[in-house]
Amino acid sequence: MKMPKITYNSPVILSFTLLSLVVVILGFITGGAVTQAAFTIYRTRLSDPMFYLRLFTHVLGHADFSHFMGNFTIILLVGPMLEEKYGGKRLLMMIAFTALVTGLINVIFFPATGLLGASGIAFMMILLSSFANSKSGELPLTLIFVAVLYLGTEIINGIFAADNISQMAHIIGGCCGCLFGWFIGKQRN
Repeated sequence: MKMPKITYNSPVILSFTLLSLVVVILGFITGGAVTQAAFTIYRTRLSDPMFYLRLFTHVLGHADFSHFMGNFTIILLVGPMLEEKYGGKRLLMMIAFTALVTGLINVIFFPATGLLGASGIAFMMILLSSFANSKSGELPLTLIFVAVLYLGTEIINGIFAADNISQMAHIIGGCCGCLFGWFIGKQRN
Protein backbone atom coordinates (compact mmCIF):
# COMPACT_ATOMS: atom_id res chain seq x y z
CA MET A 1 0.00 0.00 0.00
CA LYS A 2 1.32 3.40 -1.01
CA MET A 3 1.73 6.05 1.71
CA PRO A 4 -0.33 9.20 1.15
CA LYS A 5 1.57 12.31 0.13
CA ILE A 6 1.74 15.04 2.79
CA THR A 7 0.82 18.42 1.31
CA TYR A 8 1.25 21.99 2.47
CA ASN A 9 -2.49 22.37 1.93
CA SER A 10 -3.06 25.75 3.57
CA PRO A 11 0.04 27.91 3.07
CA VAL A 12 -1.16 31.02 4.91
CA ILE A 13 -2.47 29.15 7.96
CA LEU A 14 0.45 26.71 8.14
CA SER A 15 3.04 29.49 7.70
CA PHE A 16 1.30 31.61 10.35
CA THR A 17 1.29 28.62 12.71
CA LEU A 18 4.95 27.74 12.11
CA LEU A 19 6.11 31.35 12.49
CA SER A 20 4.22 31.63 15.77
CA LEU A 21 5.69 28.36 16.99
CA VAL A 22 9.21 29.62 16.22
CA VAL A 23 8.43 32.84 18.13
CA VAL A 24 7.18 30.82 21.14
CA ILE A 25 10.39 28.76 21.11
CA LEU A 26 12.55 31.90 20.80
CA GLY A 27 10.60 33.47 23.64
CA PHE A 28 11.23 30.43 25.81
CA ILE A 29 14.96 30.37 24.98
CA THR A 30 15.38 34.11 25.70
CA GLY A 31 13.24 34.18 28.82
CA GLY A 32 10.62 36.29 27.06
CA ALA A 33 13.02 39.01 25.88
CA VAL A 34 12.38 38.43 22.15
CA THR A 35 8.63 38.23 22.74
CA GLN A 36 8.63 41.55 24.63
CA ALA A 37 10.90 43.33 22.16
CA ALA A 38 9.31 42.29 18.86
CA PHE A 39 6.04 40.42 19.44
CA THR A 40 4.12 42.44 22.06
CA ILE A 41 2.36 45.70 21.18
CA TYR A 42 2.37 48.45 23.79
CA ARG A 43 2.37 52.22 23.72
CA THR A 44 5.76 53.67 22.91
CA ARG A 45 7.15 56.64 21.03
CA LEU A 46 5.80 57.05 17.49
CA SER A 47 9.41 57.59 16.40
CA ASP A 48 10.21 54.00 17.41
CA PRO A 49 10.21 51.96 14.15
CA MET A 50 9.53 48.76 16.12
CA PHE A 51 6.16 50.20 17.17
CA TYR A 52 4.90 49.94 13.58
CA LEU A 53 6.24 46.42 13.15
CA ARG A 54 4.72 45.28 16.46
CA LEU A 55 1.28 46.49 15.32
CA PHE A 56 1.34 43.39 13.10
CA THR A 57 3.77 40.99 14.79
CA HIS A 58 2.01 40.92 18.16
CA VAL A 59 -0.24 38.16 16.77
CA LEU A 60 2.82 35.91 16.43
CA GLY A 61 3.87 36.26 20.08
CA HIS A 62 2.44 34.11 22.86
CA ALA A 63 3.16 34.01 26.58
CA ASP A 64 3.82 30.27 26.55
CA PHE A 65 3.07 27.03 24.71
CA SER A 66 -0.36 26.68 26.36
CA HIS A 67 -1.36 30.15 25.13
CA PHE A 68 -0.12 29.23 21.64
CA MET A 69 -2.06 25.93 21.65
CA GLY A 70 -5.28 27.60 22.77
CA ASN A 71 -5.21 29.96 19.80
CA PHE A 72 -3.83 27.67 17.13
CA THR A 73 -6.13 24.77 17.87
CA ILE A 74 -8.96 27.00 16.64
CA ILE A 75 -6.92 28.56 13.82
CA LEU A 76 -5.80 25.16 12.49
CA LEU A 77 -9.36 23.81 12.65
CA VAL A 78 -11.13 26.73 10.98
CA GLY A 79 -8.38 28.46 8.99
CA PRO A 80 -7.82 25.98 6.15
CA MET A 81 -11.52 26.03 5.25
CA LEU A 82 -11.47 29.84 5.23
CA GLU A 83 -8.29 29.91 3.15
CA GLU A 84 -9.90 27.59 0.61
CA LYS A 85 -13.10 29.68 0.49
CA TYR A 86 -11.61 33.18 0.43
CA GLY A 87 -8.12 32.55 -0.95
CA GLY A 88 -4.76 32.91 0.72
CA LYS A 89 -4.13 36.56 -0.20
CA ARG A 90 -7.53 37.70 1.02
CA LEU A 91 -7.21 35.72 4.27
CA LEU A 92 -3.72 37.15 4.87
CA MET A 93 -5.16 40.66 4.40
CA MET A 94 -7.91 39.84 6.93
CA ILE A 95 -5.31 38.62 9.43
CA ALA A 96 -3.15 41.73 8.91
CA PHE A 97 -6.13 44.10 9.20
CA THR A 98 -7.38 42.41 12.38
CA ALA A 99 -3.87 42.55 13.88
CA LEU A 100 -3.58 46.25 13.03
CA VAL A 101 -7.00 47.17 14.44
CA THR A 102 -6.55 45.22 17.68
CA GLY A 103 -3.04 46.66 18.10
CA LEU A 104 -4.18 50.24 17.54
CA ILE A 105 -7.18 49.92 19.85
CA ASN A 106 -4.94 48.43 22.53
CA VAL A 107 -2.38 51.26 22.43
CA ILE A 108 -5.07 53.96 22.27
CA PHE A 109 -7.45 52.69 24.96
CA PHE A 110 -5.20 50.47 27.10
CA PRO A 111 -1.84 52.28 27.06
CA ALA A 112 -0.46 50.55 30.15
CA THR A 113 -1.21 47.04 28.84
CA GLY A 114 0.87 44.96 26.46
CA LEU A 115 -0.98 42.78 23.96
CA LEU A 116 0.26 39.58 22.37
CA GLY A 117 -1.26 36.47 20.88
CA ALA A 118 -3.50 35.39 18.04
CA SER A 119 -6.78 35.22 19.94
CA GLY A 120 -8.20 38.17 18.00
CA ILE A 121 -7.37 36.29 14.80
CA ALA A 122 -8.97 33.11 16.17
CA PHE A 123 -12.18 35.01 17.02
CA MET A 124 -12.14 36.69 13.59
CA MET A 125 -12.00 33.23 12.00
CA ILE A 126 -14.71 31.81 14.28
CA LEU A 127 -17.17 34.54 13.30
CA LEU A 128 -16.07 34.58 9.65
CA SER A 129 -16.66 30.83 9.41
CA SER A 130 -20.31 31.41 10.32
CA PHE A 131 -20.70 33.07 6.92
CA ALA A 132 -19.19 30.13 5.01
CA ASN A 133 -22.43 28.90 3.47
CA SER A 134 -24.55 32.04 3.57
CA LYS A 135 -26.21 33.55 0.54
CA SER A 136 -26.75 37.20 -0.33
CA GLY A 137 -29.48 38.80 1.75
CA GLU A 138 -29.36 36.08 4.41
CA LEU A 139 -28.20 36.36 7.99
CA PRO A 140 -27.06 32.90 9.10
CA LEU A 141 -28.61 31.72 12.37
CA THR A 142 -25.25 30.09 13.16
CA LEU A 143 -23.70 33.56 13.13
CA ILE A 144 -26.25 34.80 15.65
CA PHE A 145 -25.61 31.83 17.95
CA VAL A 146 -21.83 32.12 17.66
CA ALA A 147 -21.93 35.88 18.23
CA VAL A 148 -24.15 35.54 21.29
CA LEU A 149 -22.15 32.63 22.74
CA TYR A 150 -18.59 33.76 21.99
CA LEU A 151 -18.84 37.53 22.01
CA GLY A 152 -21.45 37.62 24.76
CA THR A 153 -19.16 35.57 26.98
CA GLU A 154 -16.25 37.90 26.21
CA ILE A 155 -18.29 41.00 27.06
CA ILE A 156 -19.36 39.45 30.38
CA ASN A 157 -15.79 38.33 31.13
CA GLY A 158 -14.50 41.79 30.22
CA ILE A 159 -16.81 43.34 32.78
CA PHE A 160 -16.51 40.81 35.62
CA ALA A 161 -13.30 38.77 35.19
CA ALA A 162 -9.97 39.93 36.56
CA ASP A 163 -7.56 37.95 34.38
CA ASN A 164 -4.74 38.47 31.90
CA ILE A 165 -6.95 37.72 28.90
CA SER A 166 -7.69 40.49 26.42
CA GLN A 167 -11.42 40.26 25.88
CA MET A 168 -11.04 43.44 23.82
CA ALA A 169 -8.95 41.55 21.24
CA HIS A 170 -11.53 38.76 21.14
CA ILE A 171 -14.41 41.19 20.64
CA ILE A 172 -12.59 43.28 18.01
CA GLY A 173 -11.47 40.12 16.19
CA GLY A 174 -15.03 38.79 16.19
CA CYS A 175 -16.35 42.11 14.87
CA CYS A 176 -13.74 42.06 12.10
CA GLY A 177 -14.82 38.52 11.17
CA CYS A 178 -18.45 39.66 10.97
CA LEU A 179 -17.53 42.65 8.80
CA PHE A 180 -15.39 40.55 6.47
CA GLY A 181 -18.07 37.89 6.15
CA TRP A 182 -20.81 40.41 5.49
CA PHE A 183 -18.98 42.62 2.98
CA ILE A 184 -17.04 39.92 1.17
CA GLY A 185 -20.20 37.82 1.01
CA LYS A 186 -22.03 40.73 -0.63
CA GLN A 187 -19.23 41.10 -3.20
CA ARG A 188 -19.24 37.38 -4.09
CA ASN A 189 -23.04 37.06 -4.51
